[in-house]
This record gives sequence, C-alpha cells and structure tokens, in this order.
Amino acid sequence: MEFILKEKGEFALDVQSGLSAPNKYLLSKYFYDHRGDELFQKIMQLPEYYLTRTEFSILHHNYASILAPILEMQHEFNLVELGAGDGFKTKILIEYLESEKAAYTYYPIDISGNVLAHLKQSLRDKFERIQVHPIQDIYRNALAGQLWDHKRRTLLLFLGANIGNFVLEEAKEILKLMAATLGSGDFALIGFDLKKDPELILGAYDDSQGVTRDFNLNILTRINKELGGDFDLSKFKHWPVYNPVNGECRSYLVSLADQEVRVDALAATFHFKRAEAIHTEVSKKYDKEELNQLAEECGFEIIHNFQDDHEFFTDSLWKKR
Repeated sequence: MEFILKEKGEFALDVQSGLSAPNKYLLSKYFYDHRGDELFQKIMQLPEYYLTRTEFSILHHNYASILAPILEMQHEFNLVELGAGDGFKTKILIEYLESEKAAYTYYPIDISGNVLAHLKQSLRDKFERIQVHPIQDIYRNALAGQLWDHKRRTLLLFLGANIGNFVLEEAKEILKLMAATLGSGDFALIGFDLKKDPELILGAYDDSQGVTRDFNLNILTRINKELGGDFDLSKFKHWPVYNPVNGECRSYLVSLADQEVRVDALAATFHFKRAEAIHTEVSKKYDKEELNQLAEECGFEIIHNFQDDHEFFTDSLWKKR
C-alpha cells in the first residue's frame, strides 16, 4: 500500500491530552473516519455552506490563468495537495492539465486513507495516463517528509480554506513549512475564506439540518467505538461562535450536565461540569491586509488573488521568493 500510516496510538494520546487539559479540546483532524467523511460530503452540499461552491466557481472560471505560470515553464512538475479530500475541486485543474498533456505527478495528502483510496481510483478511471501517489498523513509530517521529486518544480495546493483550521500563529507555522519545501520560483495556491457578514459565516457552521452538529459529535462516537468510551451524545450540545474582530469561528461541544465519562483504552475517567466546553474546531477568516502580511512574513509574494464576484473567498496564487 502506498499510504504513509500515522503513528499507532496517536488518537488515544491526543484524546488523553485534550480531555486532561484545563480547557478541554479535541483535535478536528479526528472528525474524519468513514462516517465523518460521509458527513463532510453532506456538509459541502448544504445551502448554508457557501465555501465549496464559491471556490468551485473561482477555479472553474480561472483554471487556465491559475495554471499558466507553472505550465509556461514547460518542465515536469509536482502537483502536491494538502487536505485533498475527494478532489472535487482539484479535478477542475487536473482536467485542464490532462487536456494540455502536462507532465506532472499528483501527490494528494490527507488524514483519511478512505478518501485517498477513492480519489486515486476515480482519477485513474477517468485519466489513463495520470500518475497519482497518495500520502496519508497530517500536514506537518507530510511537509517534513517531502515525499515528492525535489528536482522538479512544484505547485502546492492548499484549497478549501483548510488554512483557516489553524489560528494565526499556527497558520504562519504551516505556511513557513510549506515555503521550506518549495524552491525559489515554485508556486502555492491557497484558499482563504474572507471576512464578511457574521451571520453568513456562522450559518456555515450551524446548518438548519444539523449535519455540522453530527460531524462534530462524530469525534465522541469515534472515542466510544475505537477507545472504549461511554460518551452519551445526548448530553452534549454543538455550539459554534464567530468573533468578527479576529475572524475566528470556533466550534464547541458543551456538556449539558455534571457527568463522568470513562475511556477504557486510557484507563481514565474524565469529569465534565455542567456547561463545560470541549473546543473541537476553528475556522479563521481573513482580510486582504492579513494575506499580504502572511505572504511577506512567510517567504512568498502574491501573484494574484482569484476571487468570486461577492468577494466571499479567494484562491491566492503565491510564488516562493
């Protein structure tokens, strides 16, 4: 199998750390098992979740301009993608690359082996000549490992506003790691969700059908199933909040009662006070000034910001200095 497997026991260790912290937290990367993957696919189809369809539109209308700088070099290159998922939007770029008979190898990176397997098969079914090498890992490990051809130029994709899953200082760390994997003159295409009407933003994380609620609660289901937990999901409420000052939309699971939760794999019991919160996710929104500062500080120059007509979202093409 081509996948790079995450370290055994990492889930248990991270759950122990998060639930033992003074302010409890669980890492959002653990939303994604088979059920979590299915729920996220549903989220992307929700009317409130503007991010996917907006970015899809940007890529659909600008794919040739986005890819022009890397194709103009007329060399083989690496197409590396952090958080590839099912490749729904990336396939717009790949279809154009295939039509241009571009010479490249695609390295999709994701925490979920399930989605990587489906992505690889779907691409090989559609594009006979495509070279696909999936990497199952978290971003930091994948960037540190650099399991792609260093002698080639690279276009690194970080779509879907996944950079927003990190607070600002963590985002800078990831972007600097990205820069460290790239040579001078290489490119990165990064999706940023932009600051806008707070009600619109909050709705994307608090949908009327409760799919995002179930997505967050799935992390407790995973603990129950994989680590022998006894979480009663009915005793936790999903609660997202948006801060328009720093642009952070944060999601929590709030305990509705004083309760004890046992996790057998950790040989531990965790106490939850009534109204105590578990932080599960952050999604930071940016403005254009912040993008300029990020690029400058992390070793890039901005080539172009590709935006939708409403300026909800941007796919920002950066060049490594």
